[in-house]
Amino acid sequence: MRIAETVTFGGSGLDRQAPLRRDVEGLGRALATGLVLPVWRGKPLIRDGRPHWVAAGHPVLALAGPPVFLGLDAGTPRFAADLSDWSPEAGAEAVQAGFFDPSVQRHPAIGEEAGFAELRGVMTALDPREAELVATAKALVQWHRSHRFCSTCGAPSEMAQGGWQRTCPACGAQHFPRTDPVVIMLVTRGNSVLLGRSPGWPEGMFSLLAGFVEPGETIEAAVRREVMEETGITCGPVGYLASQPWPFPASLMIGARTEALTDEIRLDPEELEAALWVSREELVQAFAGRHPVIRPSRKGAIAHFILRNWLADRLD
Repeated sequence: MRIAETVTFGGSGLDRQAPLRRDVEGLGRALATGLVLPVWRGKPLIRDGRPHWVAAGHPVLALAGPPVFLGLDAGTPRFAADLSDWSPEAGAEAVQAGFFDPSVQRHPAIGEEAGFAELRGVMTALDPREAELVATAKALVQWHRSHRFCSTCGAPSEMAQGGWQRTCPACGAQHFPRTDPVVIMLVTRGNSVLLGRSPGWPEGMFSLLAGFVEPGETIEAAVRREVMEETGITCGPVGYLASQPWPFPASLMIGARTEALTDEIRLDPEELEAALWVSREELVQAFAGRHPVIRPSRKGAIAHFILRNWLADRLD
C-alpha cells in the first residue's frame, strides 16, 4: 500500500535522537532551549486546534512531572510534561466519560486562548509532524503515570533515559514503554466488506473488526482468530496494508486485509453489538452521510483510512 504512512499519526521522520536520551547534561541544555507540551490526564494543551508548546520555565508547568524528551523537530528540542496533578478551579467544565470527551479544561497560567482537549477532536487538523509528536507525548506521559511502581518488586521506580525508561532503585530492574499490537481487518467477500459495532459506540457507527494480538501469536493468526471469534467467519490468506500508532492509550494498529471463505455471521454478543456485510454502494452512501443506518468510523482512525482507500481502489 504505497500511501500507508499518510495515515493520521503516520511517520513524519521525527529525529528521535536516541543517543541524547542517555546524555543527562545534554538533555538539560536541550530543555533550556526547547519547548514543552503540557498534557493533563491524557489531554494535550491545544490552541486554535493545534498543540500549544511552552518554554520550560512557564508557570503552567509548576505542578508538572519530569519532562519526557520527544526528539528534535527541525533542530528544536521537543518535550512533554504530565500536568495531571493540577486540579481545575471550581466551576470548570468537568471531564465527561464516554467515547469522546468534548470538555476543555483551561489553566489560569495560560488563560482562555488554550485548553486541555481530547486528541480525537483535533487529530485530523494536525500536520504529520504535530501528529507524531502529540501521539508520542500522550503515550509516554500515560505510560509513566500508570507504571510508577516496579513490576518486579513493587518499589517506586524512577524516570530515566529522557523518559524512555524507568529504573527501580530497589532491585535494579529496567522497564520500557510498551505498545500493544492490535490487528484491524479489512475482511471482504466479493463486493462487500465486513463491518462491526461495539457496545457504547455512537449511534449507528460501524467500523472494521479489530482485536489485540495474543502472546505467541502471529499477525496472520490474530486476524483469522479475531474474525472467527467475533463473527464466526472463516478467513483465508492475510496481507499487510498499513499501521497506525494509536495513543488511546498506547496501541499500534496493524491494518491487514483478508478474503472471507464463508459469509454466515454468528455474532458473539460479548464482543460485538452487531455485524453485517456492507456493499461498496452502501459504504459510499455511509461516507456521504446518506445511509439510513450506518455511520462510518471517525476520520483520522485507520479504519476510516483503509475503507476510503478500498473504495478508491488504492490498496495495492
